[in-house]
Amino acid sequence: MKEIISSQCLYAARTPMLGLNTTILLVTPVWKDSSRLAGFGAELARVLAASPLPVRWIIADDGSGDAEKARLLELRATFAEVFPRVEVHFAKEHHGKGSVVREAWALDLEAEWLAFVDADGSVTAQDMLDLIGQAIAANRSVLGIRKRTATTRLIESPWRGFVHRGFLITVRLLLGLRCEDPQCGGKIILGKDYRRVAAGLVENGLAFDSELLSALHRSGAHWLEIPVSWEEKKGGKVNPLRDAWPMLLALLRIRFQKR
Repeated sequence: MKEIISSQCLYAARTPMLGLNTTILLVTPVWKDSSRLAGFGAELARVLAASPLPVRWIIADDGSGDAEKARLLELRATFAEVFPRVEVHFAKEHHGKGSVVREAWALDLEAEWLAFVDADGSVTAQDMLDLIGQAIAANRSVLGIRKRTATTRLIESPWRGFVHRGFLITVRLLLGLRCEDPQCGGKIILGKDYRRVAAGLVENGLAFDSELLSALHRSGAHWLEIPVSWEEKKGGKVNPLRDAWPMLLALLRIRFQKR
């Protein structure tokens, strides 16, 4: 269940009140993505270092191979000079974004907040930090959504926009999920809400987000949808033509699983 709120409503220049043992587990999933992570990771490290929020940042590698592992360890050392609470988690095999995010989230079974942000920087580091602050202030899960507003911009190709709208229609028809942007790469989930549904999550690929939100909706969990600036980046691994059929099959699996 969702509610759309403007990006300025909940979190301004104040620090939310947090318990002494609060943990915010932020995961950046990567697969052969060290080149893109180099730029965004440096930006994220600077933003996290300037914030008092107790974030534990995990770069979660989805079985990229030895050369990428070495490069990610080098990047981690560089980021740690700015933000020490960063680590790298290596999955044994490549299974997909959903698999490696769940694997990294399972590293802290008591975390109050579980979040992920894509490594391409389509959602900026500052926007992601603001989303985390808004989630804590509202004590509710928060989804970033790609949307043009007076304070946010949306930069995407006409083809990408067309495919995105088609995906939204399909998700609504098959899953009954009223979410304005299930696939945006910036989400913060209440840990207790996630743990109620985690055992039933099986989608490892691009449908991970839709399955997660569908399960949360069925469990009675609520979330806020907050517009963020979003910019399509070059070098992405998603191919709308190639991935459309596997995504449709995944959504059908989720639908039948609901039954």
